[in-house]
Amino acid sequence: MSQEVRVRFAPSPTGPLHIGGVRTALFNYLFAKKNKGTFILRIEDTDQNRFVPEAESYINNSLNWCNIPYDEGPQKPGKYGPYKQSERKEIYANHCEKLINSGHAYYAFDTPESLDAHRKDHEVKGKTFIYNWHNRLKLDNSLVLSEDEVQNRITNGDKYVVRFKSPQNKILILQDEIRGKIKIDTNVLDDKILFKSDGMPTYHLANIVDDHLMKISHVIRGEEWLPSMALHILLYKAFGWEAPKFAHLPLILKPTGKGKLSKRDGDKGGFPVFPLEWKTTDTISRGFKEDGYLPEAVVNFLAFLGWNPGTEQELFTLQELVEAFSLKRVNKAGAKFDPEKAKWFNQQYFVKQDDAKIAADFLDFNADKKDIILSAVEKSNHNNYIQQVVALVKERAVFVNDLWELSNFFFEAPTSYDKKAFKKAIKEDTPTLIQELITVLEGITDFTTDNIQTIVKEWITTKEIGFGKVMQPLRLSLVGAMKGPDVFEIINLLGKQETIKRLQAIIK
Repeated sequence: MSQEVRVRFAPSPTGPLHIGGVRTALFNYLFAKKNKGTFILRIEDTDQNRFVPEAESYINNSLNWCNIPYDEGPQKPGKYGPYKQSERKEIYANHCEKLINSGHAYYAFDTPESLDAHRKDHEVKGKTFIYNWHNRLKLDNSLVLSEDEVQNRITNGDKYVVRFKSPQNKILILQDEIRGKIKIDTNVLDDKILFKSDGMPTYHLANIVDDHLMKISHVIRGEEWLPSMALHILLYKAFGWEAPKFAHLPLILKPTGKGKLSKRDGDKGGFPVFPLEWKTTDTISRGFKEDGYLPEAVVNFLAFLGWNPGTEQELFTLQELVEAFSLKRVNKAGAKFDPEKAKWFNQQYFVKQDDAKIAADFLDFNADKKDIILSAVEKSNHNNYIQQVVALVKERAVFVNDLWELSNFFFEAPTSYDKKAFKKAIKEDTPTLIQELITVLEGITDFTTDNIQTIVKEWITTKEIGFGKVMQPLRLSLVGAMKGPDVFEIINLLGKQETIKRLQAIIK
């Protein structure tokens, strides 16, 4: 790519960053790194009414947790700053004035009440009110007022907005990198507000000016901005600037596939839709991080929401995603959010972790059970006891918080037994067999997994009884239920003394 690639992620700090926003940031990041370009964070905080002070740090923390940090932005200034739109108001005002002077924009003094009256009048007639070429000369704006009248009203403090003057009877041919050619009739466009009465620009003006001044080469954003593409191209033409390339990403849909994924879907379905937990005075919104997801798993999962590599491969490191990513392989259709697939990705990455790391996380997560865990460690004859335990059970875990349920019997003896399993496993001759088994175990000097297995199985074969008659009550005595890893691995880790103690307990 001959042109220097510069892309931006431009969220509004009005609340927590939705996972769809993270996906947009990720695709921008991947595209930038694939093309040895620059990934920029720009905070679009022009909507002061909805501004939430904590949201900007939440955005930063989310990107850092996902390991997709920006190259330029509020905390990493480059030569195209400031990177917060609230600090660029004068820039927008100057550019807005240029559009007014060139005849591409105009002052509009219409009150909310008068516009509402026009809308209601149109509704009565079965029409839709659109402020554009067909009625703008009948409304209260600088297109019908003299320069003196306009100046007097501004001087008198009359409230106004600045609107873009959409062209009449033009056909626009737009090119989207994902969706191809799009044809737009300008007669259906309304004269969008560029500058609000509070002295702040709208998204439409601010993002065009910023993208140009920051030398953005590709605008990769969500599908919801597709209807604004025509206006944005017209604004570039009005300024006499070359437009960047546009790529509109597909929506992330509800698990049902019907409609856009929302916070409510997460609350209802019991899954997170935000990267990190978000707290307000009366609510707590779940985060992927706090729910136990690994950032690598979340990134891999998000990459497949709307993109595919064209191969059967599903597991990608971040660097592999960079190498494989292409806008040409981004889908047009919406991507269904599948919570179970998210768990699958997490399980794949969870088991790949170093056992020492999992053991440390296990201990941290179960801080309330630390005394029980450490007591079992002290009794054990094994080095790195917790690591060996998690190595045996991690294949069945999705999150670190699954590990206690899968491994608690390694740290404390069962105090009760699964009723259904007990009824099935314990027969009239079971106590006698268990007592014989205790004698066999007491005689083993080389207490390794393979040796224990060999000796116990030889004993069962010699007695000419079914393996289930011994193995079922054996597992039940050690675990308290018919679950867990290989029973001889359990015996080896628990050690001879603890194993015999549990066998004696089930006889009682």
